Amino acid sequence: MTVVVNGEAVDIEGPATVAGVLRRMNVPVDAAGVAVARNGEVVPRSSWNAVAVVPGDRIEVLHAVQGG
Repeated sequence: MTVVVNGEAVDIEGPATVAGVLRRMNVPVDAAGVAVARNGEVVPRSSWNAVAVVPGDRIEVLHAVQGG
């Protein structure tokens, strides 16, 4: 299936969850400062393993950066 991750089309095999997409991007699911939105809706970290990703979904992965 094809989904859009941070503005780029990505092919993902089989059923996937938000956590699975993060793992495919080499983003540790327990990393601090990471937030995810699916189709414009924030996905709570506690739901990353349960929220299914379907073809055409738009996933945004945000990393907090410290600085000023």
